[in-house]
Amino acid sequence: MKNNLKIHEQIRPILIEAGKIMLDAVEIENDGGVSEKEGTANFVTLYDVRVQKYIMSEISKVFEEAYFIAEEKDNDSDSLNHSACFIIDPIDGTTNFIHNYKHSCISLALVSYGEVVYGAVYDPYLDEYFHAVKDNGAYLNGKPIRVSSRTLPYAITAFGTAPYYKETLLDKTFSLVNELCRDTADIRRCGSAALDMAYLAAGRNDIFVEFLLSPWDIAAGSLLITEAGGVITDMKGDVIRFTEPMPILAATKGLYGAALEKTRKYF
Repeated sequence: MKNNLKIHEQIRPILIEAGKIMLDAVEIENDGGVSEKEGTANFVTLYDVRVQKYIMSEISKVFEEAYFIAEEKDNDSDSLNHSACFIIDPIDGTTNFIHNYKHSCISLALVSYGEVVYGAVYDPYLDEYFHAVKDNGAYLNGKPIRVSSRTLPYAITAFGTAPYYKETLLDKTFSLVNELCRDTADIRRCGSAALDMAYLAAGRNDIFVEFLLSPWDIAAGSLLITEAGGVITDMKGDVIRFTEPMPILAATKGLYGAALEKTRKYF
């Protein structure tokens, strides 16, 4: 798709405005504002729906040819085979959002014929806008970012617990995290995969793992990480796809091999 750099100028104001919907949220748990989807503790709020509806509406005004894959709608993976498919997570970290934890974000990626060409993760609470443009680097509020150069003993491992699948994945998650924690400086569980990946791109953590994530969780973060000099694959070392949920490993180039040795054992 042409004019990838211009896309940032078109998308950023939409996500900033959508972030205001999150910031204005009150009484999230009252008046039927929270419902559950399939899986354990898989919540959706009225604000998830409002943010998604706003973003899709505004993007459609700018990109008449736009297709969408988004968390709070029925999706068709064939949408990826077009010049402009937007993959959207309206509020990544919904449980944090419900609890007023103030660590949630909007995640958006533009996929053109199967390739991510633009990714953005916006945290309205800190007003931090991470974005990446294919072959043009990764940025935080307009300033270039890079993954860290830390060695394993000084690294931080961020992880997700795949909380919707506790019966099958909880024990494996904490077994893997136990191994990684023994070899690294410490671990972090923050409740937003998109922010964990954005933080890796910015050098705030060094390894990220989660046993099952959906396309809208990872699409934007995947470009942030690669454009910032990192590596992201599934936990077996294979190329990630945006057609189905996958186990994810992301790391700096220097730490990826050591982390992959551990994650591969679980498959």
